[in-house]
Amino acid sequence: MKTFISNNFLLYNNVAQELYHDTAKDLPIIDYHNHLNQYEILEDKNYNTLSEIWLSGDHYKWRAMRANGIKEAYITGDKSDYEKFVAWSETIPNLFGNPLYHWTHLELLRYFNIDELLNKETAPSIWEEANKKLASPEMSARRLLQKKNVEFIGTTDDPTDDLKAHESLAKENINLMVSPSFRPDSALKIEDENFFSWIEKLEQVIDSKIDNYKQFIDGLTERIEYFDEHGCKSSDHGINTMFFEEVTKQEVESIFKKRLRKEKLTEKEIDQFKTFTLIKLGSLYAEKEWVMQLHINPLRNNNTRMFKQLGPDSGFDSIGDKLLANKLSSLLDSMDIDKKLPKTVLYSLNSRDNNVLAAMAGNYQNDEIAGKVQFGTAWWFNDTIDGMESQMKTLANIGLISNFIGMLTDSRSILSFPRHEYFRRILCNLLGTWVEEKKIPKDMGLLKNYVKNICYYNAKRYFNLQK
Repeated sequence: MKTFISNNFLLYNNVAQELYHDTAKDLPIIDYHNHLNQYEILEDKNYNTLSEIWLSGDHYKWRAMRANGIKEAYITGDKSDYEKFVAWSETIPNLFGNPLYHWTHLELLRYFNIDELLNKETAPSIWEEANKKLASPEMSARRLLQKKNVEFIGTTDDPTDDLKAHESLAKENINLMVSPSFRPDSALKIEDENFFSWIEKLEQVIDSKIDNYKQFIDGLTERIEYFDEHGCKSSDHGINTMFFEEVTKQEVESIFKKRLRKEKLTEKEIDQFKTFTLIKLGSLYAEKEWVMQLHINPLRNNNTRMFKQLGPDSGFDSIGDKLLANKLSSLLDSMDIDKKLPKTVLYSLNSRDNNVLAAMAGNYQNDEIAGKVQFGTAWWFNDTIDGMESQMKTLANIGLISNFIGMLTDSRSILSFPRHEYFRRILCNLLGTWVEEKKIPKDMGLLKNYVKNICYYNAKRYFNLQK
């Protein structure tokens, strides 16, 4: 049976259809936050099977398969690629209402020209056809990105990473910028048992001993310089629980030395260290004109048994519900008061926080950068039709949706870029619906400017990609 994805999929009125087909459809893609493997792009990898390119590392799909009663051997275990694909195919018909149902069929259609519903019965033929096409040079990593008109990719990189792949890619003329993003989560997790081994990695890459807090910050500063030299445009911080505690420089130096002695820190000391360090990093980002992204309120590694078996990022994270408004305000204000607040994107995994973030962003705008502080796009569990519409409506209600920097994939799969199409269709339909409901004028020129800016140009300006 053919799929449900028509030319006007998710476009329910004439205005929406015109906005999408005439404006949004062919705009280049700026994907400013994802977890793609830059080495696969560098080597222009060809993938062996549909399971390798589609299921490996994709914890969204793993969660769905577990919820469908699929045994772990068919998810992360030792079953063959084909057996894992069949298990995924058996799961698909049970996913009505889940974005994975739409994403799966969009990816089959856009990359493989397979316009057929995936299920247990069609799995063998789809497997054969897709794998045959994957063997073609036209389906290499770079060609797949070119096929979707991807212009910019922001990968996720630890401060100790060498960035050799980024350096090599920058020398090649491939009409694609693969930019590192500075992700210093390990530097802030002073309470973590892996903090000491991470400090050793930092010492190795800066070729210097770290015995005090100044040396620690000097090391991070050196790595920020290194990342900047390699085209970095953004930092990214995963913040499970929002923090802010007043602290002096002397206190944070004492806290750092205490931890180096492997003494246990109090919760207050932990938050003091994180507060002082993130404020310092923020000032460095501002100097470089980087964007600071704050991903707040995930509840990670909930299943202890499976964490011990598979490690992090395996599909056992969920939505946190810690309050964040007061501490987030204090953190941003501490940077802004000295005019050292960088461009900042605020995300929460809990949609309850949408109004808080949209309102918070409005506190720290200025006349130099339109939309300097952004209420970020619907993230992770919110990356659904309802979630994206809710985020955009909240932004429009409380702020300016016209300055919104739009969509990102946050994905580990190189086949994930039809999610931008998904977002663009939803955006166009939302604007078209507002026209039909007489909430906004049917000024097609103005509406098309909204679409062009939200889907492409705002992000291009925000991340300084015009150069």
